[in-house]
Amino acid sequence: GHLWYAKQLVADGILDSPALVQLCMGVPWGAPDDLNTFMAMVNNVPDDWTFSAFALGRNQMAYVAAAVLAGGNVRVGLEDNLWLGKGELAQNWQLVERAVTIVENMGAKVIGPEEVRQKLGLQKRAPK
Repeated sequence: GHLWYAKQLVADGILDSPALVQLCMGVPWGAPDDLNTFMAMVNNVPDDWTFSAFALGRNQMAYVAAAVLAGGNVRVGLEDNLWLGKGELAQNWQLVERAVTIVENMGAKVIGPEEVRQKLGLQKRAPK
């Protein structure tokens, strides 16, 4: 539903295209946490859009790999998953470090903030 709505917002001129969308897997009453649903969503992202993908909970790191394999970008963090392993609370940097290891071991590249801004056409603003 969210992907469909994003497309509608672009069609209505509310959002500019190309858009950035995040495919969130494993949300109750949202997108289930399965690869068939994930790939259906990926296949419905317009070709000129940028997407990232993530999953809530224990499959967060599996979707790091899935996002890379599907040609997308990665999102990780404590807002989606509190655990590094069974019974082991994570710190955000640990989740990021683990995701970087997965991405790099798959032969993909992790880019920094400046490259992200360039890729997405964002402008850095001075803090107020």
